[in-house]
Amino acid sequence: MRKILSLIITLAICITTANAESINKTLNSLGVNKSAVAISIKDIKDGNTIYEKNERAPMLPASTLKLVTSSASVNTLGKDFKYKTQLYKSTNNDLYIKLSADPLLTTSDLERMIEEAKTKNIAPKTFYIDDTAFDSIEWGEGWQWDDELNPLMQKFSIYNINRNLLRIEFSPTTMNNPASIKIKPFYPITFINEVITTNKNQTSVKISKNYDIAPNILSAAGRISNGVNITLPVPNPKTNFILRLEDSMRNKKFEYFAQIKNAKLPDSNIYLASETEHELTPMIEMIIKSSNNFVAETVFKTAGAVWSNKQGTAQNSIDMLNSYLTSNNLNTEDIKIVDGSGVSKNNIMTADFMSDFLVFKSTQDDFEEFKEILPAPGEGTLKNRMLYFKDNLRAKTGTLSDTSAIAGYLTTKRGKTYAFDIMINDAKTSTTDKKNIEEQILRNIYLNY
Repeated sequence: MRKILSLIITLAICITTANAESINKTLNSLGVNKSAVAISIKDIKDGNTIYEKNERAPMLPASTLKLVTSSASVNTLGKDFKYKTQLYKSTNNDLYIKLSADPLLTTSDLERMIEEAKTKNIAPKTFYIDDTAFDSIEWGEGWQWDDELNPLMQKFSIYNINRNLLRIEFSPTTMNNPASIKIKPFYPITFINEVITTNKNQTSVKISKNYDIAPNILSAAGRISNGVNITLPVPNPKTNFILRLEDSMRNKKFEYFAQIKNAKLPDSNIYLASETEHELTPMIEMIIKSSNNFVAETVFKTAGAVWSNKQGTAQNSIDMLNSYLTSNNLNTEDIKIVDGSGVSKNNIMTADFMSDFLVFKSTQDDFEEFKEILPAPGEGTLKNRMLYFKDNLRAKTGTLSDTSAIAGYLTTKRGKTYAFDIMINDAKTSTTDKKNIEEQILRNIYLNY
């Protein structure tokens, strides 16, 4: 019996070694710098490692970090959490709008609140904004200054509205003359307009910022024969919010012509005039499936505020995250997390930590729900990727300059499910090649394990 058991163990070791060698050969054939690749693959049934390479090497997780930060945020806030933006009237006949940083708040929401206040015949002496729920930091630590015009990198703020984005509309005029530029909704940006109308079939516009001139002066250059729209982040969320609030009052003919001021909502002598709310669940789907940085950062900071029972700050969010990880016996010694989205290049993750985290998630009561929200091949950030695996893969991707990562769950041809993390931090390999390397590694695991 002992000889049979010994033979089985020896055979298993030989198979595992052969499979590992197969992955090593795949890496060799792809020509990537192997020191720039970190891999950790673990069986979700027992947490045993089936393959690893550079698993303790510090790497940039990019947006795969959202798996960790969003899980901690949901754990803190609860699935039934709702963002509420509330309008109060005081006995002194003042109006207060208490902001929650709701990332889905829109001008239409404000208009509905103003309309309701108007039906109650409220005519305020002073209109106040309570912005005390968050601090005034609007970008994450280690974010890149030259991403300021990136519509995927808008500032996140207590003053969130319309996702803090503007639409810039370029329309052709007459031949060889500057194009028409409109900003919707209105925001005080000045353009140095070098976009020329042409009769050729061209649509090429580039917007840039000259930091030597002024923060609200942008340059637009190119040639267009047809209209083109470009989305830009708002430079100042507070300015944008006040403009949208004024628009709402004007559109609803709500009579208030004085300055809008800031003040904390009083604890007494007030009553709720109107409110609007948005649920957390669709926001988590935006974070995981669409990798929305703006929503991820807002929810992360909100969770930090709720956990600490204090103002929302990056530090409170990080403390909340560390508490969540350590309470679930996840070792944080080899990681450093500074934001909620993975955008910062100051984040440090190891493949070993991420695969441990995914194994931990597989033991939780909400695992199937968590797994279901991960993109499958053909959807979300995997819209045009990993189609080979059909329904056998659920994964979160991450991309930064010089970095590509993917983490999730793979069910192999033999029916076994593994948690995996692959991070490639290599400046000399193109993004396309990095993603191909990830797929080739996963195909190898799917076929051989």
